[in-house]
Amino acid sequence: MGSILMNIDELASVAQAIVAKGKGIMAADESSGTIEKRLASIEVESTEENRRGYRELLFTTKGVEEFISGVILFDETIRQSTQDGVPFPEVLKSKGIIPGIKPDKGAKALAGFPGEKITEGLDGLRERLEEYRELGAQFGKWRAVITIGDGIPTRFCIDANAHALARYAALCQETGLVPIVEPEVLMDGGHTIERCEEVTEVTLKRLYDALLEHRVVLEGTILKPNMVISGKECPEQAGPEQIAEATIRCFQRAVPAEVPGITFLSGGQTPEQATENLNAMNAMGLDLPWELSFSYGRALQEPVLKAWKGEEANVSAAQKAYYHRARLNGAARYGKYTKEMEAEAA
Repeated sequence: MGSILMNIDELASVAQAIVAKGKGIMAADESSGTIEKRLASIEVESTEENRRGYRELLFTTKGVEEFISGVILFDETIRQSTQDGVPFPEVLKSKGIIPGIKPDKGAKALAGFPGEKITEGLDGLRERLEEYRELGAQFGKWRAVITIGDGIPTRFCIDANAHALARYAALCQETGLVPIVEPEVLMDGGHTIERCEEVTEVTLKRLYDALLEHRVVLEGTILKPNMVISGKECPEQAGPEQIAEATIRCFQRAVPAEVPGITFLSGGQTPEQATENLNAMNAMGLDLPWELSFSYGRALQEPVLKAWKGEEANVSAAQKAYYHRARLNGAARYGKYTKEMEAEAA
């Protein structure tokens, strides 16, 4: 415990920097399977060079550090370099952007619990985190998946995932990394926003019980949750104001005030929806104990991929698209985003 107490100030200051005013996280930690799908959507083959080239485009975008505080990397990406041989973590740090890592091994079927998942990757995690820290990572991110369906989630699934998230978080802090804990209640399904709120609240309360049991210092952590939102197949889709109210109400009940910030995942929302919903929360002007920020993958990258199409000639257009999307989310951090801004030239 002594080692954590010694570096808690450092962990807290990194956590504060990640949720700095007007900034958020870009999630570029797609697994090999996910990046393959992303590249396939623009008919680009998922070779190591294409993945590296795409990430270089993102990480070298000029000025994006005005709105991006941190980037989550995948195991392959944290080891890659620019064409000029500069390691990606160094490229990010030179811009004042904090490099992070996804050390989990993905969500797998939970034995005996049909339709539910548990995230693997605790074995050997301490050694992996030590290596990632040497490679330049300053924070980690572990994703747990909670599915809403007939008779699920079960209490066991919620508890098992909370326990894994807490073990991961304790190991991160021991290594000197800020743990981002991501309990994602999936949008998939026909459930109402009320059902999502109920499940999200239980999931978060169990998570914080587990974190405290594992002696994780909350000031040196960040929460990456889903927004409280209607299921994709629900006939009644809640609008931004309803989503904002339900989300904040849920979090006021479940998230301790010591947590520096909440960086929402986009979870299948369109880029515009993700920005609009975050904006609605910050526009409420409430005096909340934590920053409300973003940690978006697809919601930041979708327009970039469409502009790039895998062609060198389109790199500058793709970087403009990234800067533009990052700027809009930066505005949403202050509740100052408007739909008119979508059409403004990047």
